[in-house]
Amino acid sequence: MSTRAMSPVLLIGGSGQVGARAARALRRLHPDLPIAIAGRDARRAAAVAAEVGGPTTATTADVGRDDLGLERGASFSAVVALVKDEASNAVKRALADGVPHIAFSDFVSEIGPLVAHHVARPTRAPILMLGHVLGGTATMAALHLAQDLRSVDAIAIGCVISADDRGGPASEADFERSAQIGQAALVLQDGKWTWPRGDAAIRRFTDAEGVERVGQAYPLLDVVSLAAATDARSIRVDLAARDAAARGAGHVTELVVEVSGRGHDGSGARLRYDIVDADSYSRLSAYGVAIATERLLGLAGGPPVGPGLYNPESVLDPARVIARLEELGARVSRGGARG
Repeated sequence: MSTRAMSPVLLIGGSGQVGARAARALRRLHPDLPIAIAGRDARRAAAVAAEVGGPTTATTADVGRDDLGLERGASFSAVVALVKDEASNAVKRALADGVPHIAFSDFVSEIGPLVAHHVARPTRAPILMLGHVLGGTATMAALHLAQDLRSVDAIAIGCVISADDRGGPASEADFERSAQIGQAALVLQDGKWTWPRGDAAIRRFTDAEGVERVGQAYPLLDVVSLAAATDARSIRVDLAARDAAARGAGHVTELVVEVSGRGHDGSGARLRYDIVDADSYSRLSAYGVAIATERLLGLAGGPPVGPGLYNPESVLDPARVIARLEELGARVSRGGARG
């Protein structure tokens, strides 16, 4: 089936900072793919749809409503929730229609409802948990490095954003929700799961330009994904803020992925990716959403994904993700040392 013959991909929150960028990325990757930009503000959704172009429509949607506020009888090829689905209405819709679903805004402590809906209807639709840093791009970069090692000891992910880069309203709500519930980050340390606070939640790392950054551990799903996919005994994700004026006008997002272990010859190895994008962190997140969406629909990397509950590493090929990021405009540099 051609992409033009498909029902639209529904982007709930598609007029937000991540959603609009995800729509643009999908349009670049698949010029004929129908996309539905859905948000509470019909005028804003229409403006994004007009900018994205191609077979793109606009509609209103509200995850707080049982019917999502969508027109009766509307059909979609996938339901992508780019805002917090607090009442699970988006996943319910995807399961009812038997179409792929991406859950983008769940922290590591919030996946219970999503898991329960899958358990209740395990054969209905593929559900992808994508509450990872920058849309799963860091996890896939780490796994790409891990492929070059015989064994993995530790994985450290650092994300550097501008201090004034808070994303759009949905991202702001995520930050506020995390602060309100006072949750600590989940970290794997020496083979044990811990929820560090205070000084234990701080890590210093070097960014792509050699500047030392002070990062704060964050409760994202990368740690559990990577723990299940590798034999690493230490895994953490840290976010650091850069002075807004440090690199001049505009936002720059840097992703530092470090993997250490043993090479195939038995020697020690430390491998690293620096992924840099000259935009708000929303754009790298959007790239991850777009890459995941095309994979679930079978538009790249293999046939459509069948029903199940997935992390990104379950369905995505690390090398393909890195290639897609470069194709979309991110700057990817690889380094490391052995011995």
